Amino acid sequence: MNPLPPLGALRAFEAVARLGSVVKAAESLHVTHSAISHQLRTLEGFLGLSLFLREGKKLLLTEEGRIYALRVRGALGDMAEATQRLQSCPKPHDITIGVVPSFALHWLLPRLPDFKAKYPQYTVNLRAGLGFEDMSNGLLDLAIRMGTGNWEGLQQQHLMDETVLLVAAAHFMPRPQTLAEVQTAVVIANPAIQWTSWCQAAGLADWRPKPAYTYNDSNLEVEAVRLGHGIALSRLSLVSAAIEAGSLVKITEIEVPYQYPYWLIWPEKSSASRKLADFSAWIIGQANDFVNGRNS
Repeated sequence: MNPLPPLGALRAFEAVARLGSVVKAAESLHVTHSAISHQLRTLEGFLGLSLFLREGKKLLLTEEGRIYALRVRGALGDMAEATQRLQSCPKPHDITIGVVPSFALHWLLPRLPDFKAKYPQYTVNLRAGLGFEDMSNGLLDLAIRMGTGNWEGLQQQHLMDETVLLVAAAHFMPRPQTLAEVQTAVVIANPAIQWTSWCQAAGLADWRPKPAYTYNDSNLEVEAVRLGHGIALSRLSLVSAAIEAGSLVKITEIEVPYQYPYWLIWPEKSSASRKLADFSAWIIGQANDFVNGRNS
């Protein structure tokens, strides 16, 4: 004997128990009232007991029915979540990439058309987020993250180092021309970027800026600079395209290393993946071109 009742009967029962009405359950499941009533009779026949007390047109759950409804609701929820996770897993020709939002916006997005031109068979899905997403759930093929490396249970490839530099909008006035003028300029700060190393490299070891604005999001910081609100220390990967386009300018030529490099990481089980090999080779090449360009 099959120990499980029909799924349709369970769905109908859960809907009636949750909504308190055959009419509402039928509307929720887009079936007729008679279909719901039939499913309830089927389930009660399967179980050999009544799940409802019938008082005229009212249906009241028995105590056994109330407990069963809670467990059925949980089981159906688990099934829905498992189905959604399975549907969300990358398909053979999908590449799903976890990435820091600022890096995705300012560095990766402008380069993705080149990847698509070389590998038209792939669909690229970006999942932007600041958190370190668990890669054991199979929802990501790989991720681009900043950090110190040595993440347990993950394969990792150093992608590139990062530097920070002082920038302003091309139209920002008065634009500092000397280090003395830097010290009196309007400053936009980001807590993720410390000024200590830059000040030491600039010979201003005893000076620290008093920011007029502080933003804990790199995209907000870059946009505020672009709008001409002030000068800021920013990561080169986020501003290099704007500097090349002429909308942002370097205040000085001083660049200092950022404490966290970029890494390409992926689950160990994905190491033999063709799409991982294709995307890794492409993005490592892009990173090398970027680093060589800034060093030339």
